Amino acid sequence: MIIPDHIPKYNRGITSVETFNVDTNNIWRIISSESNLELFHPFCELNPIEKWPGKGSIDEVHYLSGWIFEREFLAWHEGEGYDLIIGRKYGRKSYVSWRIIPSRHHSSCKVSITIYPFIFNTGSKFIEAIPFLLFIKPKLKSYLQSVLGGLKWYTINQVPIPKNYFGKHSWFSK
Repeated sequence: MIIPDHIPKYNRGITSVETFNVDTNNIWRIISSESNLELFHPFCELNPIEKWPGKGSIDEVHYLSGWIFEREFLAWHEGEGYDLIIGRKYGRKSYVSWRIIPSRHHSSCKVSITIYPFIFNTGSKFIEAIPFLLFIKPKLKSYLQSVLGGLKWYTINQVPIPKNYFGKHSWFSK
């Protein structure tokens, strides 16, 4: 993963991968559509667009908890995924990479999301290791699994996922 020079240097990333029984074109159609998080993100109340689609896209994620994060898309790889930064509008940002991984069988694929969070992840590798590994990583791993689980749920049911479908998240739910 190559992170642009103007983004802070992160020490660790957290990745989650899910297998889908749909082709890459269907996944891309979903994740590249306007306000896509409203379809499959179990902790998203709204996903308003400022600019869409492509590199330079900007949208917001209005979480059930009341937090509002801005996403700015730094790279847009048509049919393959995108890279973005996310965080409070004038706050520190985390780096996120979404990728669609084709399989040998054209009727299925995998999707991976990797997040490089800013919290406990840009300073001393040694000092920040324990809080990162004990607190940040489990919370974000659970979060990513819920987001990918929601995407899988949406591909099967073709209706927006119910809020908190996989249970509440202490950061992103009410």
